[in-house]
Amino acid sequence: MNAIDAIFFIAILIMSVVIHEVSHGYVAEYFGDDTARRSGRLTLNPIKHLDLFGSIILPILLYISAGFAFGWAKPVPYNPNNLRNKKWGTIAVASAGVLANFSIAIIFGILIRFAPSFGIPPYNPTMIHPFYAIVTNIVILNIALGLFNLVPIPPLDGSKILFNLLPKSFFNLIEFFERYSLIFLVIFIFFFSSFLYPLLISIFHIITGI
Repeated sequence: MNAIDAIFFIAILIMSVVIHEVSHGYVAEYFGDDTARRSGRLTLNPIKHLDLFGSIILPILLYISAGFAFGWAKPVPYNPNNLRNKKWGTIAVASAGVLANFSIAIIFGILIRFAPSFGIPPYNPTMIHPFYAIVTNIVILNIALGLFNLVPIPPLDGSKILFNLLPKSFFNLIEFFERYSLIFLVIFIFFFSSFLYPLLISIFHIITGI
């Protein structure tokens, strides 16, 4: 990638994580908690959501070192105690960001499938059309964000979904995972995140047909 491609890539990443976070806020409001709105976070303005390290420094460092960028936005605040149904409301709020990312991937994947109907040449891996260069990145990044956030390690959304489905007898185990969540997360990223890659590619092929 050249510098322009990198800028587009990081811009796509930022908007994808912003949509992910805003989705949490809207679903929380639907279930009775307006903390995100009162905090001015129900907006797609990326400036309101940028995290200096997760949204800017880390993506740039990853791109320079690995040719791929990943990151996060500041979590949208919400108070689970304000939800009308704390258990299922929390699960819905946690699921919202993941579903938003998968929805984006599906929408742009459909565009790829029907691109030739709009006069865009069919996908050619030896000579990639600018349309596919941009849209495939949107699909891949959003699938990656969706899958990564489903990992059941705090503070990722998958942990909120799983922990709220477990019976109270698992409280000590949940507390253990939350206490050492950073260690578990670092271990997963460096040693196990590659296991998500085959699943990412499979979902990409299913959605886009390429």
